[in-house]
Amino acid sequence: MKKIYLLVFAVYFAAILSAQETEKIKLPTPQTEIGKPLMQALKLRASVRAFDTKELSLQELSNLLWAAYGINRPESGKRTAPSAMNWQEYDIYVVLDNGAYLYNAKENELILITKGDIREYCGVQDFVKTAPVNLVYVADLSRVSRVNEEDKIIFVAADCGFIAQNVYLYCASEGLACVVRGLVNKEKLPQALKLNQNQKIILSQTVGYPKK
Repeated sequence: MKKIYLLVFAVYFAAILSAQETEKIKLPTPQTEIGKPLMQALKLRASVRAFDTKELSLQELSNLLWAAYGINRPESGKRTAPSAMNWQEYDIYVVLDNGAYLYNAKENELILITKGDIREYCGVQDFVKTAPVNLVYVADLSRVSRVNEEDKIIFVAADCGFIAQNVYLYCASEGLACVVRGLVNKEKLPQALKLNQNQKIILSQTVGYPKK
């Protein structure tokens, strides 16, 4: 009987570990030596609203997210996009066809937040529902301090613009399509992402391969 209990416990413990592993996706190391020169990327930068449904690989997701808001100076933890007073107030949520994930730049991983396809909440246009990736930029206002309310709005908005432009330039460099948008489902998307009262969705950005 004791052996049976031990066997059941072992199976149960293994199931827990397996479930925990699926809650996180470890991303490959970003490829920082690729891409077109900056001036060519600027020349090609554009908003595109027609996407192929082909998924991005984990390597492409890793490169994209590092370009957007990854850590480029590990010794200080500073990012590829600036932020006022180094608040680093933004979190990037990555919405795929199988769920929504939080990008953990420090560990270079995706943390599962919500299972299932919630892409339709990321915008009002039809392409949002079928494009492979929607990035949602969420400002955590609890990290913002030492400024008045008027300046807070300006600084937080500017910080989001830096991230979105990084994504535009990466996509132009790598032949991907993207477009940034302000319209999202303001009721369902925050609920699906499990945001608290200090977290505000500022913009969403759709990324994928251009439709042929």
